[in-house]
Amino acid sequence: MPQGQVETVPDDGLTTRQRRNRPLVVVHTGTMKGKSTAAFGLALRGWSQGWSIGVFQFVKSAKWKVGEETAFRALGRVHAETGEGGPVEWHKMGEGWSWVRKPGTEEDHAAAAQEGWREIRRRIEAGVHDVYVLDEFTYPLKWGWVDVHEVVEVLAAREGRQHVIITGRDAAPELIAAADLVMETGKIKHPMDAGQKGQRGIEW
Repeated sequence: MPQGQVETVPDDGLTTRQRRNRPLVVVHTGTMKGKSTAAFGLALRGWSQGWSIGVFQFVKSAKWKVGEETAFRALGRVHAETGEGGPVEWHKMGEGWSWVRKPGTEEDHAAAAQEGWREIRRRIEAGVHDVYVLDEFTYPLKWGWVDVHEVVEVLAAREGRQHVIITGRDAAPELIAAADLVMETGKIKHPMDAGQKGQRGIEW
C-alpha cells in the first residue's frame, strides 16, 4: 500500500467515503511487547476525534497499574470537564491469567471472563462505544473460556461505526480470519535477554 494508495478497489457497491469509514476489527498478536501499546495508540487517535472509548482488560491483575490506565482516566476527566475529546471508560473484566496468578479455580476465572464478554456483547449490541480495546482477550478465547465463534458472530453483526481492537498472543485462526487488520509482533532483541527486568515508564 505505497503512500496510502490501495492496490485494488473491490466491486462492493460502496463509495470511497463509505469504504474508508467502515468499522474495523483489529487484532494485535505475536510474542513481543507492544501489542497493547499499539492498541492504546489507536484509542488515543479515536479520543482526539471525540469518539467514545471503552477499554476492557481481561487478564492483567487488578493490582497491576499501567500508565495507560492513568492517562486514559485523566483524558476521561478532561472530556467531562471541558468537552474536549471523547468519553472514556476503563474496566478490568476478568481474573484469569495474570502477571501474578490470582486465587480461585479455573471455573471461577472462566466465569469471570464469560461475564466480562457478556458485558462487552451488551455494549456492542447497544452501540455504546466507538472504540473497544479488548486487552489480552486472546487468552480466554484460547483457553475456551469464551466461545470464539460467538465472538466472531457478534463482531460481524455489529452496527454503526464500532471499531474493535483485540490484543494478546496466540490469536485464534477464526479471529484472524474475521479481522480487517492483523499485526504480529516478533522479537529481535529485548532487555530481558540481558537479565534486565521491566522498568517504570517502559513496561508500566
